[in-house]
Amino acid sequence: MRRVVTAAAVGNVIEWYDFYIFGSLATTLAAKFFDPSQPGKDLVKWVAVFAVGFGVRPLGALLLGRVGDLIGRKYTFLITLTGIGLSTAAIGIVPTYATIGVLAPALLLLLRVIQGLCLGGEYGGAITYVAEHVPDEKRGWYTGWLQTSPTLGIVVSLAVVAGTRIALGEERFGAWGWRIPFLVSLLLVAVAIYIRLRLQETPIFQDIKAKGQTATNPWHEAFSGANLRYVAIATIVVLGEGCVWYSSQFWVLYFLQTVSKLDLLHTNIIVGAALLLATPTFVLFGWLSDKIGRKAIILTGFFLAATTYYPLFAALRKVTPAGAVNYPLAVLIVVVLVSYVGMVYGPIAAFLAEYFPSRIRYTSVSVPYHIGNGWGGGAVPLITTAVWTATQNLGLTLAYSIAVPAVALVLSMFLMPETRGMRIWGDGVTAR
Repeated sequence: MRRVVTAAAVGNVIEWYDFYIFGSLATTLAAKFFDPSQPGKDLVKWVAVFAVGFGVRPLGALLLGRVGDLIGRKYTFLITLTGIGLSTAAIGIVPTYATIGVLAPALLLLLRVIQGLCLGGEYGGAITYVAEHVPDEKRGWYTGWLQTSPTLGIVVSLAVVAGTRIALGEERFGAWGWRIPFLVSLLLVAVAIYIRLRLQETPIFQDIKAKGQTATNPWHEAFSGANLRYVAIATIVVLGEGCVWYSSQFWVLYFLQTVSKLDLLHTNIIVGAALLLATPTFVLFGWLSDKIGRKAIILTGFFLAATTYYPLFAALRKVTPAGAVNYPLAVLIVVVLVSYVGMVYGPIAAFLAEYFPSRIRYTSVSVPYHIGNGWGGGAVPLITTAVWTATQNLGLTLAYSIAVPAVALVLSMFLMPETRGMRIWGDGVTAR
């Protein structure tokens, strides 16, 4: 079980490392790929291109989810990993706006689309792969370990960016050193591919394939009849989870740079330290969901996010004035924010895997996950950055981050089922 979880998680760490390098370098690279004569607007454009990668993720989930349900979980992993790794490395060699003009953002956009499509097929596969190996009664515990991988991917990206910046100095990093973190992706992906080539197909998929019970048309089965309702309910839950995830973890990076005006290095130190301290909450709440249920924990996370985001971000702004940062308090506040992510994200993989039948699990898990995270969560950086740039009003800036989990809380109270105790080790077809 450790090998299964580790292999899935290591690939996931690298996938998210690639994805988040793009986001963490936003304030540094916006002027390099867009017209630098429009300060402020170039950052919004960069974040918009970042959001495009999220926007295409459901399409990637459709395409690659189908492959995963027809051909298998293992080989779909290799497609997604290779695609996102190569596209990330390619960003490291794209000439800047000063060299090729508008072709620079066009190439950037194309590579972001490839990243988003591949990531759309990655995470649903990771959930499915781990869930179809582990015992029913410990699914929250094992998938909780998997849930740490995106956060660790952010930590690795922050460490590589900060280390490169320190080693080269500000001038050389700004001139060409920013390309190094993108190119490092090639080495990381080579390691991940080696690990994943050693994996076996999941026993549940092997069983249904041997019996000739694999789906003939995963799209039709996933999006018709009763399963369409399940997909819609799962999407509502994941919309709330995705908004909390990106508000509590990722927008904090932008917040400290655009609102508190901290430089990239000190932002990375605060966020990186908090992520390391709070990452165990993903495992804790995944394990706890095996004991008391997925629904109660996820809905509690929605409630806390909706009711405390404004005071927490206001406090974070107060303790991070440029030149007089209270680092312990800043890290503590971000730890609290990330613990909310642990509550909503730690149990979500187990919930999704248990909610859908085995023969269409890859597709059924991937699409609502990437609508919720890709659209609902992915919109957070764009909306918050744009609103803050236009208004400089913290309440308005946080309106989206507060409203989405609040609405998800209310709807999920009535629609979301409790899946703890549901078995997927049944006949491989109807087990839910």
